Amino acid sequence: MSETTTKKRKLALPVVIAGGVSSLVLALGMTPTFSAFSASIQNSTNTAGTGTLVMQEANQGGTVLCNSTDGGSINTNSATCATINKYGGDLGMAPNETATTTITIKNAGTVDASSFSFVPGACTQSTNGTVSGSATDLCAQTTVTITANGKSVFTGTAAALGTSGTTDMLSKLTTTSVPAGTTVTVVFTVKVGAVGNTYQGLKISQPMTWSFGA
Repeated sequence: MSETTTKKRKLALPVVIAGGVSSLVLALGMTPTFSAFSASIQNSTNTAGTGTLVMQEANQGGTVLCNSTDGGSINTNSATCATINKYGGDLGMAPNETATTTITIKNAGTVDASSFSFVPGACTQSTNGTVSGSATDLCAQTTVTITANGKSVFTGTAAALGTSGTTDMLSKLTTTSVPAGTTVTVVFTVKVGAVGNTYQGLKISQPMTWSFGA
């Protein structure tokens, strides 16, 4: 190998190295850069579901409870309660005697009730014991007064109550809903009129239905 060739190679090596360095610098200059600051939020719990609308009726002392789910399940959410007598259940009342019964209707669910109705059934009369009078209109001789949270709901005879139809309780309560967890206090006052002997040994019966809606 000649001295001239050796000198050319020595001169070429720095040129190659310099070219490689330039290429690397150029390549780095074209590579995207990222900020050193960052922030993020991960929403790990995103859920939706339905609440419950459950009606609970209780006697004044709260010792007797009836729930709308007592009919079997939340699927039907309707039950019959025969253990809370709105008229007091006194079958020995005298003329002009009065009986007062207080109950509560509670929204025991988690959803506000946007409707609340009361539907009384027809008043019927039957005998009370083995000895009874011949009168047939005890329902018309018995006065019923109903209040809810101190506001008037109905005043009239049991016979008239049976034909009064559906009562909008929210309207009577001057409110727009029964919020979940709240209670409405309902007071029934029943009075037998100034009746004579032909009304002895008789009794009246009247079904009632309370309903919530949402």
